[in-house]
Amino acid sequence: MIDKKKLYSTAAKKETAVLVAVSTQKQNAEKTREYLDELAFLATTLGVETVQTFTQNLERTDIRTYTGKGKLEEILIYVTANPVDMIIYDDDLTPSQVRNLEAVFKDIKVIDRSLLILAIFAMRAQTAQAKLQVELAQYQYMYPRLTRMWTHLSRQSGAGVGMRGPGETELETDRRIVKDRIAFLKEKLEKVDKQSVTRRKERDRLVRVAIVGYTNVGKSTLMRNLSKADVFAENKLFATVDSTVRKVNMENIPFLLTDTVGFIRKLPTTLIESFKSTLDEVREADILMHVVDISHASFEEHLDVVNKTLEEIGAANKPSILVFNKIDLYKPSYNNEEEEETEAAPSTQDILNQLKRSYIAEKADHVVFISAQEKENIDELKRTLFSLVKEKHFSIYPNWLDLGYTPVETEE
Repeated sequence: MIDKKKLYSTAAKKETAVLVAVSTQKQNAEKTREYLDELAFLATTLGVETVQTFTQNLERTDIRTYTGKGKLEEILIYVTANPVDMIIYDDDLTPSQVRNLEAVFKDIKVIDRSLLILAIFAMRAQTAQAKLQVELAQYQYMYPRLTRMWTHLSRQSGAGVGMRGPGETELETDRRIVKDRIAFLKEKLEKVDKQSVTRRKERDRLVRVAIVGYTNVGKSTLMRNLSKADVFAENKLFATVDSTVRKVNMENIPFLLTDTVGFIRKLPTTLIESFKSTLDEVREADILMHVVDISHASFEEHLDVVNKTLEEIGAANKPSILVFNKIDLYKPSYNNEEEEETEAAPSTQDILNQLKRSYIAEKADHVVFISAQEKENIDELKRTLFSLVKEKHFSIYPNWLDLGYTPVETEE
């Protein structure tokens, strides 16, 4: 059977982990350290405590064991001498790497970044649809990694399902059972997807706005501010994995606002495939609000990650608002250490204004700086959003004024 501990643990005891990453020609040491910090945050989100990190500089990762032989021995010495439950690698491991590493580390779990993210999604999924999507992604991830080291799956496969045929090895049986489960989950998700399409068609005449962005940038908090809805928000990665849709009314014009799952670097492709119907909320939206955490040192890379994902799902060329959030936590970086203390140093507001002009010139038609937590500049965002919603709404209902629409007077 599939060892559920390899997918996620719900045990009360806090598990411990060491993190492993490799700096290559494509990923320098500074970027590797940043990725490891994010990996540690992912582990914390799952309730796992990071006790040590290991990095190595290589031209490319070792095709057999990810790190080189010397670093592998160093890790083995550490986990042998210290109580460690798992070893988490910052990149996806190939099936052969998993087999080789499991042979080295014996009873210590070997996990890569994708499996860690899948585990968080499994923990966060609330709706039946999200649970199906996560389970499908887990099985798709596991299928090429099945080895004889796994306990035979058919022991809990259910009455008569996946029983071994003549001459069939355990590994062949395991693969057949997993393939059957994948086919079953895909069939169930197709039915759910059809229901989702029907629901979206029923609300097709309303303007749809989708909130997108990197994980943990404050999308749910912003959703709560704009819709007055009781939406779950927490300072953890992937606090929500289910789309939340709320009807909002601005100046007597209704529209739908959707809070979507956050994106992240190195997002598992199986998740993108499995969450097709969830991402359809983004694909079929009329307007996007792309939220960015400007207080994060790598906010520009996060912005690019989301833009690349939007391109991949065919949702890049939509009317959008670039929303820089968490300005209350933003600390400008200066060219030299003394500049901050001089009178000539630009103020935080001057730097934000400069950023706004540069992004409007290069990447967006509409840019707003806010603090969703402190509700700063939310009114400015509402005005910008309403102008786009109203334009789209009147393209759908050109005779809306004749139907009794009364604009609400707003103060300048």
